[in-house]
Amino acid sequence: MAIRTWLLGTAAATLVAQAAWAQSPNLLVFDWAGFEDPGLHQAYIDKYGASPQYSFYADDDEAFQKVVSGFKPDIAHPCSQMISKYRDAGLIEPWDTSKLTAFKDLDPELLDSPIFKDDGGLWFLPTDWASTAIAWNTEKVPAEDVSTLQVFKDPKYAGRISLPNSVDDIWPLAFLATGVHDWTHVTDDQFKAAADWLREVHPNVRAYWADPSEMGQLMATGEVLIAWSWPEGVTQLVADDYPVGFQREAKEGSSAFVCGFVNFKNGPGSEDQAYDFMNAWLQPSSAEYLVDVFGYGSSNKTAMDAMDPEKLKEAGLGPVTVPVLTQKPLEQSLRDRMVQEFEKIKAGF
Repeated sequence: MAIRTWLLGTAAATLVAQAAWAQSPNLLVFDWAGFEDPGLHQAYIDKYGASPQYSFYADDDEAFQKVVSGFKPDIAHPCSQMISKYRDAGLIEPWDTSKLTAFKDLDPELLDSPIFKDDGGLWFLPTDWASTAIAWNTEKVPAEDVSTLQVFKDPKYAGRISLPNSVDDIWPLAFLATGVHDWTHVTDDQFKAAADWLREVHPNVRAYWADPSEMGQLMATGEVLIAWSWPEGVTQLVADDYPVGFQREAKEGSSAFVCGFVNFKNGPGSEDQAYDFMNAWLQPSSAEYLVDVFGYGSSNKTAMDAMDPEKLKEAGLGPVTVPVLTQKPLEQSLRDRMVQEFEKIKAGF
């Protein structure tokens, strides 16, 4: 299955992927490892005979620091909470929506932020969305245990849980677990309660995973029984017949994120190819591939609405009845505070 290719997490696998796919010299895409999968941009390959060049990063902060330090891609694939930083740094320019063939089909809810779209234009082109929720070993963990986020504090799972080494995913877990559903308006008391909760959980953590392949490997070996997870790691485990579930309806809720592409000023490659690449990404065939292989939803609402609701439910993309904390853009001072506090918690302070 194609997901086995893009989830390979070693440097050697990345080099192989680059050698196989990075053939077109006129467009440089800065992306998460795995999203170079040709199934996401087949129409671009059909037109140009090859995928664009890729450079990869492991998290959004790493990507931003690399670009600020002078790296020059044409486009990049950050998640929504980073867009303010790119705009404030003057690194990006708006997309020309007249060149985006599926713009009229995009879900308007995913554009509902003045940080993404304002009188100056479309600064952030959303392409994919998903949930962060509980992955669990269905043979060794009773379903009732994962009905609550407090399972991460349960002493019987000490050393058997894994959490993301990501500020943008760890804090939604902590806020939800302590009763906060909107992280854009957090009081000092709410922040302290969430930080205290993470400190209580920390002794139970076997590892803070860096990418979905690491999380999947930890669960596949049986070292980890419960994880706070993106869907792609679960998708691979299911494809490989491991007993794993994805609980999006713990009573305290789950988190939702949206990622997309930004257009850098003075990129080194072809602007026309950048638009051809985005139009390929937003085609209905790419949307279906994104659901089937990655377990992510597409921002192309028309394409998503045409899919079987049962299929979307099985992929973990159906509606839920519990609270959802959406990872909206944050004030930079709050995000900096989260970064600093999380580093202390991981260090045992």
